[in-house]
Amino acid sequence: MSLSGTDAAEKQAVAVRTTWTSIALNSGLTVAQLVVGIIAHSQALIADGVHSLADLVSDFVVLIANKKAAAVPDIDHNYGHSRYETVASLFLGGLLIAVGAGMLWRAGTRIMHLQDIPAVHASALAVAIIVLVSKEALFRYMLRAAERVRSAMLVANAWHARSDAASSLVVALGIVGSLAGFRILDPIAAALVGFMIGKMGWSFAWDALQDLSDRALDEATTADLRDILLRTPGVRDVDELRTRKMGDLAIVDAHILVDPLITVSEGHFIAESARAHMLADSRVIDALIHVDPESDSANPLPGNYPLRSTVTEAVRRALAEQGLAADALNLHYLKRGFDVEIVLPHVAEGETASRLASIDLDALRRMLGAREIRVSQKMKHAALEPAKHAAR
Repeated sequence: MSLSGTDAAEKQAVAVRTTWTSIALNSGLTVAQLVVGIIAHSQALIADGVHSLADLVSDFVVLIANKKAAAVPDIDHNYGHSRYETVASLFLGGLLIAVGAGMLWRAGTRIMHLQDIPAVHASALAVAIIVLVSKEALFRYMLRAAERVRSAMLVANAWHARSDAASSLVVALGIVGSLAGFRILDPIAAALVGFMIGKMGWSFAWDALQDLSDRALDEATTADLRDILLRTPGVRDVDELRTRKMGDLAIVDAHILVDPLITVSEGHFIAESARAHMLADSRVIDALIHVDPESDSANPLPGNYPLRSTVTEAVRRALAEQGLAADALNLHYLKRGFDVEIVLPHVAEGETASRLASIDLDALRRMLGAREIRVSQKMKHAALEPAKHAAR
């Protein structure tokens, strides 16, 4: 279903709450890392402080994207703004890639200049441990909330917090190594975690890019949606079912096959019923249902059939010669051929029969290229009398 108002409000509230929690924590940790890093002569802690500062930027991006995604459809975005979340996930993935690459670069630089790495004060280790524990707790809190409301953007932001914890682990190991005299442990660990963070960022960015390229739902989910349509009364089959991601949800396009001889209003009613069933599914934000009397792909319409205006004029002339007029004219364009159904107003039965007998319905059928012409008559209470005249 399209996301209900309650679900959308809950999702937005969770995003705002978790993101502001991250902002508050990152603000405090950034100040502590930068200040203690400078005092304790820890370049690793200073770099991690800059990393935390980058997290603040990404948190504000999440807030903006979440607010935009919750906006109702407008003239510029007819399908809503859910893809703002996907764009934010792409940005966060790119940020993780940049952070991973930066850590690899710093690790390589340190390995090349081990003699230039200064000894650090033990206070840097205390701050690094506090940051590590705080970031890991933040990750678990954000991931639990993101999975509950099924938000890919919030999941990406949660894993960003995990990358911060990994970075803090690198800093802690580096400080421990420096205090123990094994300064090379810092750049080696930094390179390993930098690679892991970059790989994680690539995964997020690639998934977001695929969704922005109208990636379809997986086969199992698509099969579930097809079954929902098939369970709709009046739907004989489903053809050309297509899906595309819109944020965490999907848009569905489908052709449903119905009885080819029902009225347009009944076909519309069946289509609206099928659409309502689609929107009742939590994975669907919108659905477009097209009604087919027959499968377009398997049985395309053969030949060129006359338009309604042509048929109407030909029938009018044929009936007018006998002083008759059609009350309704139903046309059926089917793979088996073109059928015409003429409904006459209620008149005395004997009079109508004698007039119809004088009409060459077979000639009219050949002129129109119809497979069959059926004539019926309205009764007093609007019931149709069984067909008494047919040309084949």
